[in-house]
Formats: sequence, structure tokens, C-alpha cells
Amino acid sequence: MPLEPSASVPLPHEPSASVPLPHEPSASVPLQNEPSASVPLQNEQSASAPLPRVLWSLLFGNFVIGTGVMVVPGTLNDISSNLQVSVPVAGQLITAAAVVMCVGAPLCATLVAGWDRRRLLALALLWYGVFLLASACMPDFGSLLAVRVLAAIAPAIFTPQAASCINLLVAPEQRGRAITFVFMGWSVASVVGMPLGAWIGGTLGWRVAFGAVALLSLVSAAWVWRSMPDGVRPPALSRAAWGQTLRSPALMLCVAVTVLFAAGQFVLFSYFAPYFKQQLQFSAVDLSLLFAWFGAFGFIGNMLMSRNIDRSGAPRAVMWSVGAMALSLLLWPLATNVLLAAIIILPWGLGCFASNSAQQARLAGIAPALASASIALNSSAMYAGQAMGAASGGWLIAQGRMLDLHWFGLAALLAAMLVSWWASRQTVDLALARG
Repeated sequence: MPLEPSASVPLPHEPSASVPLPHEPSASVPLQNEPSASVPLQNEQSASAPLPRVLWSLLFGNFVIGTGVMVVPGTLNDISSNLQVSVPVAGQLITAAAVVMCVGAPLCATLVAGWDRRRLLALALLWYGVFLLASACMPDFGSLLAVRVLAAIAPAIFTPQAASCINLLVAPEQRGRAITFVFMGWSVASVVGMPLGAWIGGTLGWRVAFGAVALLSLVSAAWVWRSMPDGVRPPALSRAAWGQTLRSPALMLCVAVTVLFAAGQFVLFSYFAPYFKQQLQFSAVDLSLLFAWFGAFGFIGNMLMSRNIDRSGAPRAVMWSVGAMALSLLLWPLATNVLLAAIIILPWGLGCFASNSAQQARLAGIAPALASASIALNSSAMYAGQAMGAASGGWLIAQGRMLDLHWFGLAALLAAMLVSWWASRQTVDLALARG
């Protein structure tokens, strides 16, 4: 999966013939995930071969990054009471960090594109650990907010840059499976990290939860340093490549899908802890168990996505995963007790992390040569949606409309499905489709 153009593979500067997106059958551009007479047998064998071991360290890095991002929603009640601020004010930790990650992902993609990935990814995790540890020591909300913003630089670098270098670590036929495998770290974070953080925050305090993630980050930095080979150094994207990415309707509509479904989730997800405490009188143990249940199905959903995306096609996978989340929010008013809440949240869990994994694979499949730029923009879009959702949810809670959060989330998810359908109708330049 060549990521960016190099001197030997120039990007086209003139319009060329366009073809249907990779998910649509075409005589001239066969589907990558469907058997064809032109696909050699060795490609099929390569696609089913075991993935390189180095991907495990990237998966664990995403686990740590995801746990650090999700530790705030899980400990929001304790942060609010300990630092004596309201829930909407405490929610600014989510919004501010998401804004930094949104701006930082594409900016860092340009600034560090030529860096050796072994050093870049290890340093990002080291930075994360240091500032998470500093966050745990902050005496008031203002200082915590400032340090949290600095810590958020690490996710802006690690997740998109780990994804963009996968093409240099695996065969092209393994691209979709490898990307979804690495992003499974976020699913594991939702199964283990998020509920454990919620439990630690509710029993030992949010500072201990932050400190635990900091230690994991230092361990992850060491693992990446030991496992990543030297010389994984994708060439920097040119201004022309960025221009092609931003002018591509197919790519930018896909990025818009990510903004919408992230906002739709985080308008409610950011405030799970206060919502369930207020509406269903959840204890810290109850909340951690619900997070574990949610995360378990997030893991299952991402695992199923990893195994089936090359067969079903990324656009269809995105539609199914976003539709599953929309179903949960449609049924949300029926979640009047713990059992019903656990049942209704199940489709959301299945689609939550699978949707973003499918989006990453979708973007890389549309334009392999621009994958570094499009994946960075997609990560930025995810964080932008988180910021928009968390800010909107906080505003609604401040207005006394906590019970309306799911309706706003549902509207955003339905809009994401509409835009995803529109994106699937676009055409893409032949040279970009071939990568």
C-alpha cells in the first residue's frame, strides 16, 4: 500500500479518466477483495498469511492511547467532585483534548512525515506517559486542562502515523486486515482500559487511574522501540498530494462521515458516567461493568470487521456499523434499567470501533498513494467529531436536557449514513485507485 508519491512515482497533475470506487464492480478495475482471473494465486495466499509480529506493538500502543483518551469519560464524576467543578465544565477536558488532536493529526502528518517511525512512535508514547503522570499531580482544574492539552499531542501523532506506516510493513493484499488489526487496540481499550479506569477512578480516585495509564504508556514506548525495524520512513507528502486529497470528493465525503458518526456518539458517550449515575443510580462498579460489556462487543465488532472487510467491502462495512449504532440510540428511551441498558447498548458496541477501522481501510483503498494524508485527516475528523459531540452534550446538560442527548446523536448518525451512501457514488481518479 504505497502511501505517498515519491520521485519514482509522481502524482498526476492533470485530470485523468475516472472509474467507480473500489467497492463497485468494474471491468477495468476489479475489486481488490473479490476473486478475479487476473489476481494471482500467490496474492490470495499472501492475504491469508500471518501478520508480522511488529503489528502487536502497534496494537498495544493504540490500546494505551485509547485507554488514555477514554479514561476521562470513565472518571468524569470523580474529576467533577474532586476538583469542585460542574459536569459540563469537567467535560471540557474531552473537548479541549479532541480539538488538539483534530488540529494536530494533519499538522503532524506534514511535519513528521519523513521521520523514522521507530523513533517517532516511541517518542510519542513516552511523551504521553510523562504528561499523563503530570496530569495526575495537578492541583486544580485549570492546570489539569493545560497539561491534558499537552498530553493530547501524542494521540494526534501515534494513531494516524502507526496506520500510515502499515503499508511498509505488510503485503498489499494484507492492507485492510492489518489496519483493522492495529486499530483493534482501541477495542481492547474499551474492553479492559475503559472499565478498569472507571473502576479505579470510582474507588481509588481519578489520579490513580491517570497514573496507571502513564505507566502503561512507558511500557508501550519500550515495546515499540524494541520491535519496530529501523528505516520505516515514508516520504513526506508534497503540497500537490495534499491538494489532491482535499479536492477528492470521494475522500472528503468519507472524512465527513467520520465527523458525523463521531459527533453522534460523543454527544452521549462523553457523559455516560453522569448520565447513568443520575438516571439509573449506577455505582462505580456498575459503571465499570457496563463499560466492560460495551467494550467486549466493541472488540467483537472490530474482530469481525478485521476478518470480513476484505470480503464485504469497506463501504458496506461502514454502513452496517454506523447503522448498528443508530439502532441503539433509536431504542435508547427503553433503557430504563440495567438489563435493558446492557441489551440496547450492544449494537452500539459492535459498531463503535469497527466503524473507524472500516473508514481507515476505505480511505486507504480509495487512494493508496494518498493514504498518509487521508488517514491523518480521518483521525482529525474523528477528534473533531468528539469535540463537537462533547461540547454539544455539555451544552445540553447545562440546559437541563440530559434526556435529549441520544436524539441529537441519532440525527448525526443518520446523517453519516446518508453521506456515506453519497460517498459510495463518487468516482476516483484511476492513478489514485491503483496507488
